[in-house]
Amino acid sequence: MAELKIPAVSVAVVHNGTLVWAEGFGVRGSDGKPVTKETLFQAGSISKPVAAMAALHQVQTGKLSLDADINQALTSWHIPPSTLAPGATVTLRELLTHTAGMTVHGFPGYAAGSPLPTLIQVLDGTKPANTAPIRIEKIPGAEWNYSGGGFTVMQQTLLDVTHESFPS
Repeated sequence: MAELKIPAVSVAVVHNGTLVWAEGFGVRGSDGKPVTKETLFQAGSISKPVAAMAALHQVQTGKLSLDADINQALTSWHIPPSTLAPGATVTLRELLTHTAGMTVHGFPGYAAGSPLPTLIQVLDGTKPANTAPIRIEKIPGAEWNYSGGGFTVMQQTLLDVTHESFPS
């Protein structure tokens, strides 16, 4: 941790779906308080492989297509047309591979106790969201461009298709 300048880490061991061991190491911040197994961390991009598996499961069951216009699956929100890529459509394959040309590289998170936006507010960049709207900024499929925003579109797609909460 010292060599890589990592101030804190949390480690958990899960076996057969059951937490068998957890521990925290390091300090939480400038206050020097130690990390414990109860310390909360922002999961960030480590959740992307799990989210991708959930999306691919929906492809496997026939509820989603990797190569159809994702707006066909979205019901509560749609990717707006883009003047930067007129007539462009975005696919699940492009969202999952960061080739959809979507905005919003990453998300800064929210301070404990601050208002949390709905997913639609994040997609549209409206308060209390703290990022810009998620939109097409490049021709989909043309190049790789890391986009947490694209995964947010995929998350909304899963909600619309399954009619379940994202954790479920």
